[in-house]
Amino acid sequence: MNMSRPRSSPALRPRTVVSSPVRVAVVGCGWVAQNRHLPVMCKSRRFDVVGVIDRRNGRARDIAKSRQLRRHAQAAALSDVSWLDEVDAVTVATAPTQHHSLIGEALMLGKHVLTEKPFVMTVPEGEELMRMTASTDRRLAIVHNFQFARSTKRLLKDIADGTLGEVRGVDAIQIGNPLRRLPEWYEELPLGLFYDESPHLIYLARAVAGPLRLSQAMSVKSRSGVRTPARVEAWFAGEAGYPIHLGCNFESPVSEWHLIVFGEKRLAIVDVFRDIYLSLPNDGSHDTRSVVTTSLVATCQHWTQHLTSGLRHLTGTLYYGNQEVFSRFGEAIAGNDAALAPIGADRALEVLKLQHAIIDSCGRT
Repeated sequence: MNMSRPRSSPALRPRTVVSSPVRVAVVGCGWVAQNRHLPVMCKSRRFDVVGVIDRRNGRARDIAKSRQLRRHAQAAALSDVSWLDEVDAVTVATAPTQHHSLIGEALMLGKHVLTEKPFVMTVPEGEELMRMTASTDRRLAIVHNFQFARSTKRLLKDIADGTLGEVRGVDAIQIGNPLRRLPEWYEELPLGLFYDESPHLIYLARAVAGPLRLSQAMSVKSRSGVRTPARVEAWFAGEAGYPIHLGCNFESPVSEWHLIVFGEKRLAIVDVFRDIYLSLPNDGSHDTRSVVTTSLVATCQHWTQHLTSGLRHLTGTLYYGNQEVFSRFGEAIAGNDAALAPIGADRALEVLKLQHAIIDSCGRT
């Protein structure tokens, strides 16, 4: 894609506060766009989805028809879309290898951008887009959505309220079944699926512990010959001084993601896929009574929340915090820059640097 063909110079496009609804185009019409971007924005009064863009023959046309959108385009570059002047912003849901060129082109065309993770392919690419965001005075955000899921928000409230007591450690654990639904392009990425999925675990750990720096990391190669490792383990240091661990197993027969916070008084577990939050009391001497109590508390909390989250999962309306991501993006475009803080380009770059630090460390070991 050619970032050198903007319709006009960014300097000629001073920032204007866009009133609601924000006119938006969705770029890349795969599963994420169809099941997250489009449903959330089409249900929101903050956005007016003008059309969709995809490089595959007929896909954008079919989606526009099914959702009754007024515009569609089959194109690989935004400069090839004749109606792009009709939108204020674009959301990018393509393969990560296309993010840098599409985001850069959109900014040069004067559009605000919300992109899927992972941000871009290299740290210099991310730094370049940061500079472009500043020079064009547009808003660039990333879909770091799980931090706004109901379960995570309950965890963060308990930490802020002191319900857990002093936090003594954080574990972000991912186990993944390679047979589940996966994007067709993930093996093209550095460390394969790790590069695509690790941003979620990293920003969740960061939401609890604050800014992170990598202490050490290692990987175990897959025996099946694929780029995605069998395991990746990483340890971080944070301002609070307690240990922070990321553990990924990509060859599991079951898929689970959990964020675990070890408090002095309670153990908190966010079941990411089910959007369930468990808060278990300190079991003291771990006698029979306390073991049974832990089981009862965990079981009751799990199934009580399954009545709501499970129903939304079955009906395809469990959006895992995406509503707040898009709402914050709309608020930032409307002039509330503070809304962008947890999903801004600077946070995306922070996570990207940690990803590449892990990759570099794994390469050395």
